[in-house]
Amino acid sequence: MSSSPTLIFMVIFFLESLAAMLQNGFMVTVLGGEWVRRRTLPAGDMIVASLAASRFCLHGVAILNNLLIFFGFHFVKDYYNTLWHFVNTLTLWLTAWLAVFYCVKVAVFSHPVFFWLKWRISRLVPRLLLGSLVLVGLTVISSAIVTGILKQMIASRSSQGNSTWAERVQAFYRSFHLFDVMLMWSVPFLLFLVSMLLLVFSLCRHLGLMRNYRQDPCDPSTRVHTMALKSLVFFLVFYTSYFLSLVVVAIEITNFQSHWYWAWEVVTYASICLHSSMLVLSSPKLRKVLMTRLWKALDKG
Repeated sequence: MSSSPTLIFMVIFFLESLAAMLQNGFMVTVLGGEWVRRRTLPAGDMIVASLAASRFCLHGVAILNNLLIFFGFHFVKDYYNTLWHFVNTLTLWLTAWLAVFYCVKVAVFSHPVFFWLKWRISRLVPRLLLGSLVLVGLTVISSAIVTGILKQMIASRSSQGNSTWAERVQAFYRSFHLFDVMLMWSVPFLLFLVSMLLLVFSLCRHLGLMRNYRQDPCDPSTRVHTMALKSLVFFLVFYTSYFLSLVVVAIEITNFQSHWYWAWEVVTYASICLHSSMLVLSSPKLRKVLMTRLWKALDKG
């Protein structure tokens, strides 16, 4: 029987994941529908729609995996790890490109490279999205093939009684897997981190100039920039915690017992759930559609 803390964390995790799937499904429906109807979409909305689709799949895979493990179907672990690694890595790359896009579009710097990016970024977005999908797919497939070969070698040598050689291959497999995961996660996270810090720095500088020229802190423009800065810092902290939680699990710093496992799942997926809410509320297009549908639902009720 599961203990009370385990059941509480399980319920929180599933409610959190279902809420995130509803939010991301809503974004995919609205932006994807517009993309299909008009056969085009603004570059920023392209990234948001792709990110929402990947996060919808990420939460779906996490729910399915945890349900199967809870009911004792541990044999699906290898298949799940490959699928989850693909979706999670793709989500990290798409989040990085969203941060890069906002940084280039909003931040103000005088470097020529920055001006060139500001002029070209909208046309580069479709290539970045397709390139990320291909890169992640090839990397995950090659990693799965190498993992399968190494596991067969370990099983073969173990059955022949050569345990020392099998342990060496096992150690190599762990090192290879850790290097592959850290490389594919660290590069997009560093892109995201640099872009967000540059954007925060630019907004801080702009906000300081506005306060020098306009002494009224209740000025609408100042309030807008202050809210944008707070949301950026909020997302920076939470998404960094998401990345660090992934690193903790990947390098196996600690083993989680049953109730702590579910608590860790709640903490891990909380940041991307909150960021999905921020994306919906910060987009005038999505917010307008959401309010329209809510009012229609209330009228029918």
